[in-house]
Amino acid sequence: MKKNDVLALLREMPDDIDTDDLMYRLYLRQRLGAAEAAGVTGDVIPHDEVKRRRDAWLQLPGQVQR
Repeated sequence: MKKNDVLALLREMPDDIDTDDLMYRLYLRQRLGAAEAAGVTGDVIPHDEVKRRRDAWLQLPGQVQR
């Protein structure tokens, strides 16, 4: 995130914003930007693979696989 991005975000905030809320919004903006960049470069896990990993992780011993 560049300085100008932070300044633009600050201009959007109310004058009485508290520090925790400001830090959360900065963090959220940074994470969303990183996720968007990963989508553009293709550095993501396909949905079917996510479901497969979830199912393997959630399966308990002795439980029948769906």
